[in-house]
Amino acid sequence: MSGANITAIKQIAVNVKDPARATAFYRDVVGLQFLFSAGNLAFFNCGGVRLMLTTAEKPEFDHPSSILYFNVADLRAAYERLKSAGASFVDEPHLVARMPDHELWMCVFHDTEGNLQALMSEVR
Repeated sequence: MSGANITAIKQIAVNVKDPARATAFYRDVVGLQFLFSAGNLAFFNCGGVRLMLTTAEKPEFDHPSSILYFNVADLRAAYERLKSAGASFVDEPHLVARMPDHELWMCVFHDTEGNLQALMSEVR
């Protein structure tokens, strides 16, 4: 049996209640590049992966999203920028693990829709 030959994630959907509010948050606070909108959908570029904000099509799909881990070069600077722009953080930047060639740092924040998201940085 041959594999599916999956090569990449091209798009991730995040459930939202208020598309306009969520669009403003991901564009103005998180700083993602807004691509386009279509009805209740809004699309952003995140390093070649498209992030789609969408309302749930059915009640069984109406739940918080998986946590997205946004990679940043300077975690402290990104944390300060998002915090000053109004993001609500669960914690401050902290060391998660020491690896042989780097340290993994991260911090977690809420978006305007109740979803948890995270910033992470691999520090050499």
